Amino acid sequence: MTRENDASIALTSASSDSERRARPLTFFFGTREQPCPYLPDRLESKVVTDLSGSHAQQLHDELTLAGFRRSHNLVYRPACKGCSACVPVRIPVEQFEASRSQRRNLRINSDLHVEAVTAQATLEHYGLFDRYQQARHQGGGMSTMSFDDYRAMVEETPVETRLVEVRDTVGELLAVSLSDWLGDGLSGIYKYFTPDQGHRSFGTFLILWHIQEARRAGLPYVYLGYWIADCSKMSYKTRFQPLEELTDDGWALMAPET
Repeated sequence: MTRENDASIALTSASSDSERRARPLTFFFGTREQPCPYLPDRLESKVVTDLSGSHAQQLHDELTLAGFRRSHNLVYRPACKGCSACVPVRIPVEQFEASRSQRRNLRINSDLHVEAVTAQATLEHYGLFDRYQQARHQGGGMSTMSFDDYRAMVEETPVETRLVEVRDTVGELLAVSLSDWLGDGLSGIYKYFTPDQGHRSFGTFLILWHIQEARRAGLPYVYLGYWIADCSKMSYKTRFQPLEELTDDGWALMAPET
């Protein structure tokens, strides 16, 4: 059975018959193959559908459970021939226990102010985003994004989306997470931060904030997107334990790395 079929089954089982009759059909489309951005010498393709209409939030929640991720008005899931390296992962927040280094991270950043605000692009946000891209991902596809491109990434959303701002004591913007609020948790779409305060480990701090916020709001999960075992850029995700992965039999605890 293909991943596309798995996703359709998950979507069907998550809704009642009356709910399915009350909303439009959802059509999925495959993308053309292109070079994989994570693993060398591999090709990437995706299955994609549009989020629109009055049922967008519900559809987004259901497809997130089936391993999809959002970008703008679309949700997608890898559907690569002969490869299943992309594994959807999430943190069960009630079971999560911060490690010693994660507790130290929270202490280091205890002087910062964090607030979730309306998903509206500003020049202040874009300036930080561009600095981050030039320092960390120069030459990458996102490093050439204009302000209009950035605004589309932030504001083209049919679901509950916010910008999580991290500021210092004088109000300087240091880090941002574009995040979705789901029925069962929080999902970080994209994070960026100032490149000159590495000791604060903002990537880790933002995930820890999402865990705390989900716990405060009574939401059971924080979705981290995809984890790839052979991609070193994604190794940080396994530092949050316990971690669940989406398997052919549903969500299950991932064995900790040794």
